[in-house]
Amino acid sequence: MSAPPIRKGFAARPADPERWIKAAEAKPAGDGSSGAFTARLTIDVTPDLRGRIKIAAFSRGQTVADMLRDLLAREFPPTSGEAS
Repeated sequence: MSAPPIRKGFAARPADPERWIKAAEAKPAGDGSSGAFTARLTIDVTPDLRGRIKIAAFSRGQTVADMLRDLLAREFPPTSGEAS
């Protein structure tokens, strides 16, 4: 009897996250304002906070990703000698 095929779920975590992250193909930024390399940042937030973030982004006419990128860029500006 053959075993059913193993199916990964839509949001299945990679078996080796470090290799998965390093293997990501570098894509240029769409607006040219940041460097050619990007990285995904994953954080856990409560459903309530997630809702507030989405509402704030929508009311500003932005995507959540763009709003958070701007926030992080303001809070963590490049230090002297660091590429921008």
